[in-house]
Amino acid sequence: MKPGPEWLGGVPDHHPAAALLTAGAIRARCGAVLDHVERGMSPFFRWRPDRIPAAADYVAQTIRQNYPTLAVPYHSRWRHFEAGGVDRWGKLVIDAGLTADPLERSRVAIDLVIPSVLLDAGAGPHWHYKEPGRHQVLTRSEGLAVASLALFASGALSGDPRRHHRCDAQALDRLIPEHVALLFQVGPANPMVGVEGRTELLRRLGTVMGAHAEVFGTPARAGHLLDYLLTHADGGTLEAEFVLVTLLRVLGPVWPGRIELDGVSLGDCWSHPAPSDGLVPFHKLTQWLTYSLLEPLEWAGLKVTGLDCLTGLPEYRNGGLLLDFGVIEPKDPGFWAQDWTVDAAPVVEWRALTVMGLDLLAGAVREELGVSAEAFPLARVLEGGTWAAGRRIAAQRRPGGEPPLRIRSDGTVF
Repeated sequence: MKPGPEWLGGVPDHHPAAALLTAGAIRARCGAVLDHVERGMSPFFRWRPDRIPAAADYVAQTIRQNYPTLAVPYHSRWRHFEAGGVDRWGKLVIDAGLTADPLERSRVAIDLVIPSVLLDAGAGPHWHYKEPGRHQVLTRSEGLAVASLALFASGALSGDPRRHHRCDAQALDRLIPEHVALLFQVGPANPMVGVEGRTELLRRLGTVMGAHAEVFGTPARAGHLLDYLLTHADGGTLEAEFVLVTLLRVLGPVWPGRIELDGVSLGDCWSHPAPSDGLVPFHKLTQWLTYSLLEPLEWAGLKVTGLDCLTGLPEYRNGGLLLDFGVIEPKDPGFWAQDWTVDAAPVVEWRALTVMGLDLLAGAVREELGVSAEAFPLARVLEGGTWAAGRRIAAQRRPGGEPPLRIRSDGTVF
């Protein structure tokens, strides 16, 4: 491996923020929260590991139901693009004339998936997307994915009128909420949570890309990330942690200002008393992006190793599964009726317990299935898997498949 991204995003290795911009920091800080809860110090939750076997059995059943041969793909945005069994990416490859150029095909895939992931926070219970030319009505993550693909294919993210299928800083800089709302079919009868917040994320992405020519080239384009990563591969191999740290240090300014450390925004990082410095990072969307880059990088001939250094994603499907099975047990019955903000102490604690619970659940699921960690990394357990099982049990327990807790989203985290 060539030297790491110690300079990226103005976050050198010795900066105090750098230690929080890693997958290892996520697990360590979430582990401290778990210890805090296990010692009975939490006013919010009890930890019930005795209920993990029942949850693992349910997840294993879900995997066998969806993937009888256990050939589970990675947990990534690409699964959502395939909603309803439609190969939308394959059609785009043909339409864009990319069949003969694997590197450019991978660049365009990255051009698509980076903004799509940034647009992936929950849309709310009432939004839906009617795909033009089809009879499908899509909601939630699948609807957001297909709508974002339509936004991309329209050329709205490209500043080059001759090449619609790209994402560059020039186009992102001029993006407005009304344009996003139009392509996502948002209106009084079809409301979406956080249109303004989503648009601002994309505009910030353009600013960050323009500030990092060493990663995104000149003119700045999201797909040029591939070229940067190719130069840092060792014999065609790239570590997942390297990809994540690169994204965390480069894309940090994309996220709205929350907690800062010596001038560096920590993004999806929140306050909790368990760690000594009171900070717990999650970096959910950046990890989701890392998972979603695995396939484009592989299509370009790179092998990404060390996938299990990444953590499970602490969001309402994975975390909802653990709540629904009582692995995470609220002490106050009023927890279920409360509308929570993203930074609320119970939400931070629930997310930290979710990260640790997913690690334990993954081991129990592999034992149920009779597979090894090498053959069935966390990225497959999540897809097969905990995310699908969280959605499945939500549908069984609540009308419309709503998650068990209520979070007020601004379109930038959930």
